Amino acid sequence: MADDLNDDRLYRVVRNDEEQYSIWAADREPPAGWHAEGTEGTRQECLDRIDTVWTDMRPASLRRRMEQAGT
Repeated sequence: MADDLNDDRLYRVVRNDEEQYSIWAADREPPAGWHAEGTEGTRQECLDRIDTVWTDMRPASLRRRMEQAGT
């Protein structure tokens, strides 16, 4: 945890097609299948953003199947 407190790198929030979120170093291209969500900042700022927007941890495909099945 001490390293997290001294981490002055810039991060960005990334999201995949299943609407799952993560953080990635802002100076690197996101891995295949992941796209910048639009938020950049400190590690904690990005994690706080994810806490705000990622309220349903189920992958998007599972949510769609469950909606179609009426559950």
